[in-house]
Amino acid sequence: MSKSKINTGTSKAKRLSFPDDEKKHSWLGLLLDAYFIVDKGIAKAIEEEKKKGRKLACAQGCSSCCRTHKDIPVYPLELICISWYATGKVTGAVREALKKQLEGYKKNGPCPFLIEGACSIHPMRPMACRQFNVFGKPCEEGEDPFYSRREDVMNPVKKHVDQAFYIMLPFYGIEKESERIKVVESGSFHKLVKDLHACNWKTLAKTMLEFDVKKQEEG
Repeated sequence: MSKSKINTGTSKAKRLSFPDDEKKHSWLGLLLDAYFIVDKGIAKAIEEEKKKGRKLACAQGCSSCCRTHKDIPVYPLELICISWYATGKVTGAVREALKKQLEGYKKNGPCPFLIEGACSIHPMRPMACRQFNVFGKPCEEGEDPFYSRREDVMNPVKKHVDQAFYIMLPFYGIEKESERIKVVESGSFHKLVKDLHACNWKTLAKTMLEFDVKKQEEG
């Protein structure tokens, strides 16, 4: 598991670390570095809002956005890391519940990774989820505050997100600094975005099952 956890409610954001896996997968370090940058930006933005007297409504145990949002943008590298984390890091009863949920998942339902009101892949949740923070009152049942009270939803930390994308671009074969800057400034990177709800999660359920069978055979 990771050495540290992200605390987005304070200015203390720590980089997640999976040393052995990062040695095996170069793409993992890229995303973890990118998430660290975004998490730092989010933590700083939240602290700035708190100084203005605003109260963060999001808290542990709340899963409103996980249940109500019907389109969650996710990028190819994020999908790879989600699959890696779900396959090799999620354990116990949550793992069994997740496999069943992914196998039977249908689009337009709650997030496929929401298990008993909690995110089963929280350390590797997409950038879009990391950035969605609501101030003021907690969300009402079925409410999407992005549409009902946009002023209470924190704006994206664009500067930090751009830096994160810049770091991730080598994964997509864009390594030259000048080309990476051009892609980030043009926003063309966003053409790669997918809808998390529209992905074929039955494939991941199968991969997790195959992983478990192999582990039992080796054990």
